Amino acid sequence: MKKIVGIRFKPAGKVYDFDSGAFVLNQGDHVIVETEQGLGFGTVVVPPSLREKPPPGKPLKKVFRLATEKDFNQRKKNLADEKSAHTFCLECIRKLALKMNLFSVEKSFDGSKYTFFFTAEGRVDFRQLVKMLVKELGVRIEMRQVGIRNQAKMCGGIGRCGRQLCCSTFLNKFDPVSIRMAKEQSLSLNPTKISGQCGRLMCCLTYEFETYQELKKNLPRLGKTVITPSGKGKVVRHNAICNRIAVRLEGDQEIEFTADKVNQEKE
Repeated sequence: MKKIVGIRFKPAGKVYDFDSGAFVLNQGDHVIVETEQGLGFGTVVVPPSLREKPPPGKPLKKVFRLATEKDFNQRKKNLADEKSAHTFCLECIRKLALKMNLFSVEKSFDGSKYTFFFTAEGRVDFRQLVKMLVKELGVRIEMRQVGIRNQAKMCGGIGRCGRQLCCSTFLNKFDPVSIRMAKEQSLSLNPTKISGQCGRLMCCLTYEFETYQELKKNLPRLGKTVITPSGKGKVVRHNAICNRIAVRLEGDQEIEFTADKVNQEKE
């Protein structure tokens, strides 16, 4: 049996399993762990627990040690270096007239590599840019092109709901979002109202989609002819949360009824 702990390296980032060994760790503790890229600075988000069978795949890396004051100072220095590298890279991009949007720079904890994150409409030839960065920084350089949703996750921001973006606070992965989800919840199909800061459909459209599907199972579909206490009419709108439907009667009058007061006309 092994004591396995969940470690996160970025806010709202993926949680990785590590072998905690003999360390006594609590949620919120900062640790130095072994990664494929060398040592990394992470935060405990899932306290250690005993498991008979470790997750399938490669052997688990180990927690190297608890973070010390020296490690926090190193992390602070890395953040300052990332800021200066970001400024220098922007200058190079302008000189080379590259069509790319650089939005983030990450320096590995041991300082052996910089990763530059950017978005672009198509492929970018950044070979000359990498040469300029290597000459200036003197370490390994990685250029990583990501999607617009990943940019929003990494940069953060405030959504139209007035809260911090879901993707930058608690979402670990992006689930597929479709316009059908907005239709099912009777939301406005105006792109400006159902799109997030990234310009894509809002992730929160997925949260209640299954609930609405379940609530609408016993409701007559839109356009269906039904018999109501006020006469015959067609279903024009659903209010699934309240279990009510809006019916347009033969006199062009719209009335809302609870589902139990409406009978579907047999086809």
